Amino acid sequence: MSITSLLTPAQIMQNWVSAVIVKYNFCPFARKEVEQNTIHYQVSDSTSHDDAVMDMLEECAALDNHPERETTLLIFKDGFSDFADFLDLVDLANAMLVVQGYEGRYQIANFHPDYVFADSDDDDAANYTNRAPFPTLHLIREQSMAAALENYDDPESIPENNIRLARRKGEAFWQQLLKQCHKH
Repeated sequence: MSITSLLTPAQIMQNWVSAVIVKYNFCPFARKEVEQNTIHYQVSDSTSHDDAVMDMLEECAALDNHPERETTLLIFKDGFSDFADFLDLVDLANAMLVVQGYEGRYQIANFHPDYVFADSDDDDAANYTNRAPFPTLHLIREQSMAAALENYDDPESIPENNIRLARRKGEAFWQQLLKQCHKH
């Protein structure tokens, strides 16, 4: 009889970054950050927009105070399971970046288990480029992103290539891969 160990939300997200984002090169800049251990995984208990935005602002301040962190994934383990509610959080978080003076220093990417692009159907495999095990705000240093893009040939092709790969592999493939992230 084998006992399956339960992983923390941070461990599940680390698995996702390695097994999906790095392995399938959805973000060509992620491998370096994984190898250098410069991604900070912060789990939040917040379930309200106000509390979640406060957590996000705290993580912006933490990035200011920890230059060794390249980026932060703010993971909502219990809140924002409804995708429309999560998008409201993303809008509020982006507005608060501006209000709090972080615009131009940090930008937010976002991931969600039920992510659907505005021009996509729910079952379009392309949505898996932004589907993750938990609702997540990804705080990115703009200066680092600008430098990475400057040294990357044809950065505009990244989303197109990701969508092509996601559709080629198909929805069932990505669903299974996301399930595997929950296991050791």
